[in-house]
Amino acid sequence: MPPEIAESFHPAEAEAGLFDFWQDRGLFSSRPQADRDNYCILLPPPNVTGSLHMGHAFQHTLMDALCRFQRMRGGNVLWQPGVDHAGIATQLVVSRELQRRGIKSEQLERKQFLDEIWAWKERSGATITNQMRRLGASCDWTRERFTMDEGLSKVVRQVFVRLHEQGLIYRGKRMVNWDPVLLTAVSDLEVVAEEEAGTLYYVRYPFVDDSGDGMVIATTRPETILADGVVAVAPGDPRHAGNVGRRVHVPGTERTIEIIEDEHVDAQFGSGCVKITPAHDFNDFEVMQRHPDKDIPLIILMTPQARLSDAAPERYRGLDRYEARRRIVADLDEQGLLVRREDHKYMLPRGDRSGAVVEPMLTDQWFVRTEKLASKALASVDSGRLQFVPGNWAAVYRGWLDNIHDWCISRQLIWGHRIPAWHDDEGNVFVAEDEAAARAKCGDDRPLRQDPDVLDTWFSSALWPLSTLGWPDRDDPHFRHYFPTSVLVTGFDIIFFWVARMVMMSEHLVEREPFAEVYVTGLVRDAHGNKMSKSKGNIIDPLDLVDGISIDQLVAKRTEGLMVGDKGDAIARQTRREFPEGIPAYGVDALRLTFAALASYGRDIKFDLGRIGGWRHFCNKLWNAARYVLAACRDWDGSPGEPDFADCWMISRLQRSEAAIERHFAAYRFDLIAADLHRLLWSDFCDWYIEMSKVRLAAGGAGANATRATLIGTLAAILRLLHPLAPFITERLWRQVAPVAGFKEESVLEAAWPVAQPQRIDERSEALVADLQAAVGAVRSLRSGTGVEPGRWLAGAVAGAPDAAGFVSYLARLARIEPLELRQTVTGAGSPVLPAATMRIRLEMPDAAWRERLQAKAAKLAGERDAARGKLANSQFVDRAPQQVVEGLRQRLAEIEQQLAVLAQIIDSAADAAGGE
Repeated sequence: MPPEIAESFHPAEAEAGLFDFWQDRGLFSSRPQADRDNYCILLPPPNVTGSLHMGHAFQHTLMDALCRFQRMRGGNVLWQPGVDHAGIATQLVVSRELQRRGIKSEQLERKQFLDEIWAWKERSGATITNQMRRLGASCDWTRERFTMDEGLSKVVRQVFVRLHEQGLIYRGKRMVNWDPVLLTAVSDLEVVAEEEAGTLYYVRYPFVDDSGDGMVIATTRPETILADGVVAVAPGDPRHAGNVGRRVHVPGTERTIEIIEDEHVDAQFGSGCVKITPAHDFNDFEVMQRHPDKDIPLIILMTPQARLSDAAPERYRGLDRYEARRRIVADLDEQGLLVRREDHKYMLPRGDRSGAVVEPMLTDQWFVRTEKLASKALASVDSGRLQFVPGNWAAVYRGWLDNIHDWCISRQLIWGHRIPAWHDDEGNVFVAEDEAAARAKCGDDRPLRQDPDVLDTWFSSALWPLSTLGWPDRDDPHFRHYFPTSVLVTGFDIIFFWVARMVMMSEHLVEREPFAEVYVTGLVRDAHGNKMSKSKGNIIDPLDLVDGISIDQLVAKRTEGLMVGDKGDAIARQTRREFPEGIPAYGVDALRLTFAALASYGRDIKFDLGRIGGWRHFCNKLWNAARYVLAACRDWDGSPGEPDFADCWMISRLQRSEAAIERHFAAYRFDLIAADLHRLLWSDFCDWYIEMSKVRLAAGGAGANATRATLIGTLAAILRLLHPLAPFITERLWRQVAPVAGFKEESVLEAAWPVAQPQRIDERSEALVADLQAAVGAVRSLRSGTGVEPGRWLAGAVAGAPDAAGFVSYLARLARIEPLELRQTVTGAGSPVLPAATMRIRLEMPDAAWRERLQAKAAKLAGERDAARGKLANSQFVDRAPQQVVEGLRQRLAEIEQQLAVLAQIIDSAADAAGGE
């Protein structure tokens, strides 16, 4: 017999050593085989700079649950792990570290800086994957990949060359988001636009012919006036019909520009005319492209550092853009061209890494032509080969691809996949996988220099499903058996930037979708629905929920790196109010169960400690149930015995739960899986079956053996059903439970998934227990309503009990009625008679005040009933209140009326004359 489990559940003790146990047994390893169901999930690669946050922990829990479930069903599973090199983020981290050592990164040669980054990666790059292991992530860690690994880098180079040869990659001048601090183009994803207070300046542009007052144009960026190319008005706007074709002076310069018509202008907004600055505004650049006949000047006013260039009048050259704005506004005012200024709120785009206001900048960049790729990616969804769950996200995916622009893939950084292109001194560019191939293309020994730019991180990420599985070697067993992968689990925020691009690349390169399904999760927010961020001071580290943290440590963690002062003090006060005692150690399983329970379709998650506390109690419940079952089976010889209706009911409920949980896994309804498991363990097994088992165990004999078999069999099934969501506690308990239940598997992960057996569903036993539950519930409700202690034994009688062996014994035990007489009929004679299913139950109350207590309860319910009726009779309330509120009130009214009817029956029953018993 295995040793007894510990008296109390301590998560840290239960978790110790189990991850190494699984890994050492090779339970996470993938072995591609043609004759097995191959199942593959790709881990969205977290940044190498990162540490685990709540969003990671949430999604990793769901992915791990899917993988463990599929393994237990006999699937051949690969959960492919890896991390992303995170170009900008990593370069920033290492630059700051160098700065702390007194070294400026810009003073280093390219190779020296790269050596520093690789050294940092070796020291710190495994932080997040080690944290994933702590939460039980069952990836095939022997296949961990890094996007800068040579194998993956080779794929990136090959694809770049192939797309360039196909005319799908080109180099040209285009508008990009330019970060003047990082000195690189950044993607839309790396730009955060927030409303900020600013000023709207109204500036007069005088007509060249000096007739009229000129054009008054509003702008938030008066410094860009110096690069204006034209003034545009809405087509057909009668206010400006006579001005189209005229010319105006550009304030602050010696230049003049033309007034043109363009659809970009909204005639209903303001004065109906706008300045067009093609080199510093995305929309204005498109206006210029629509009017090639106008020869609109393209003036690059800003340097990469956001200072005014030599294209500006001499007095402004070299000025920071904001200092230039101040001087230009002062000059316009002095010249009588500043009409007025107004306070104005507008969306200001900032780089999410540097915090600097990004500049629309016209620069030489590399681009992917996306129209052809997007059409293939759309076809994968339209044909049904690629499914989104929930399905509404397919419309978001389509919307982006329908309006896609060419993709800027170059970045002016050091860290990343360097663009495989070589330039000569005459402006020729040779795209090839390496310098030798480039020289072969150029045909002589002229000097060549490699393009200094690197690729957008999303370019290599778009190839993740291919590069990690061995492509372009189509005979690689992992590629043959695991591609396309089974499902991608990801947040809705990167459908555009990652999901769609993976589909585009896979459909183009191998003519297959990269995954069969995309399960889209919500985002994890704080208990109030706010986004978690360092600046708000509301971040929760998932490992602090697992291991616990003192309030002083938590305050220090949340305020680290913040300036001492009002903000840091406010966050400290907020944290102490929210967690006065710190955060207790809830353990990995409670955290994972909480995530699963909150994983409703597509909703953002409001995370609060009340939920995780409830699941910590659930783990205690399981632990104590296992202790009870193992104690009950200690001297059992394994003989099965003859089950009664209670045993058959538990087995029947188990079959229904097994079938439901399997359906919910197929639909990615982790919230329903958690709910079913909670109901199965807490209600069906612990609250009802374990309590019923005490009757037969006390009686002994063959019946007790049937109950023991049902107890241990059900517990073994619950451990297997629960394992994907709560791997540690189930593995720890399995070691004691498995031998008793007749299992030889050393790990629960090796045990077969419990498959529902419909033939074992027993509707008669379910009906009998439903009657028993109704009777026990009625007695417990009466005790509560009359102030009788739950544990106090009362005498009573029952009539109309079902004719099933043991029913009355179970009722007596669970309702705590002793003695419980079986009668043909029962009447009150001063005692309450409870209706329950087909039964009437009389209880001998300890005093005569029970009737007054019930009448008081009825009066309170009647008041609530009348208030509800009044609201529902108010047409304004019914018409204006949310439908779910109105429906909820109707349901509550029906419940109250039913309770009042039962209370009236009980109160009246006591007046019945004795007799007929």
